[in-house]
Amino acid sequence: MGKVIANAVVSLDGFIADTGDTVGPLFDFLTNGDVEITGADPNHVFHVTEATAGYLRPIWASIGAVVAGRRLFDLTNGWNGHRPVGDHVFVVTHEAPADWPFPGAPFTFVTDGLASATAKAKAFAGDRNVALTAGNLTGQALAAGLVDELSVSVAPVVFGSGVRFFGDYAGPPVLLGNPQVVLGDRVTHLHYRVTK
Repeated sequence: MGKVIANAVVSLDGFIADTGDTVGPLFDFLTNGDVEITGADPNHVFHVTEATAGYLRPIWASIGAVVAGRRLFDLTNGWNGHRPVGDHVFVVTHEAPADWPFPGAPFTFVTDGLASATAKAKAFAGDRNVALTAGNLTGQALAAGLVDELSVSVAPVVFGSGVRFFGDYAGPPVLLGNPQVVLGDRVTHLHYRVTK
């Protein structure tokens, strides 16, 4: 069975968006290089440095499914029915949207909690990994012991306030292994194993 990898692009002070839910310069590194890479949507091409491509390609290729929260789903309009990476997105929600305009898209709305969504995603992904999106979802997953690794891309900006990578996490300290460190342009990629 694959691993659950919580991932995010964050400001130096740990925010995935500002107080207005905008990301500002966090994703500048996806457009400042000469190497083309794509996630699950071949029409959405990013231009990154060789170092960033070398870090992201194997991670993105290893993802079989994504677990996302309803808030991110709503903010992105469900990525307009295109999964960002992997083959399927499992959305944790209290209620499935009644007006989802992409009924044939590879999305499943899970109404019985994060643990259930993660289990469904892991079953779907098989030997591949599950990507877990950032925010309160990640904090809840960390508290429940569901996270195996953290993939954190740190952008050189300080927001001061906003939406935190781990949401409102207030659990006990979580020990991590030493990071893999990859320096890109306008980004530092850090990859940690969660010590269990």
